Amino acid sequence: QVQLVESGGGLVQAGGSLRLSCAASGRSFSSYVMGWFRQAPGKEREFVAWIRGSDGNTDYADSVKGRFTISRDNAKNTVYLQMNSLKPEDTAVYYCAAATRVPDQLARRPLFYDYWGQGTQVTVSS
Repeated sequence: QVQLVESGGGLVQAGGSLRLSCAASGRSFSSYVMGWFRQAPGKEREFVAWIRGSDGNTDYADSVKGRFTISRDNAKNTVYLQMNSLKPEDTAVYYCAAATRVPDQLARRPLFYDYWGQGTQVTVSS
């Protein structure tokens, strides 16, 4: 069983920055694909970014590309999401997720993630 705990959310003005962290339990962290997803009120959960543990390969949603950066520290069992140039439309609950086995072409889909954190609220004011 893997437990994921997010932190770093909060209230920020448009144009500001936040860094989210997700600490994972377990000894196989480096083998997981780690993803960030978000869900705004009344909307479906959507993909934000993922990073593969074995080679550091990453992928981003078009809406955040160039503004957000996903990274990981396998020694600390932690994945990060650096969010810059935040916009009001980035307001959502952000979730960290871990996939034990998922190919790159499916890693944007929440269905293929095995473990989820409880989420952290990010609110961007205009």
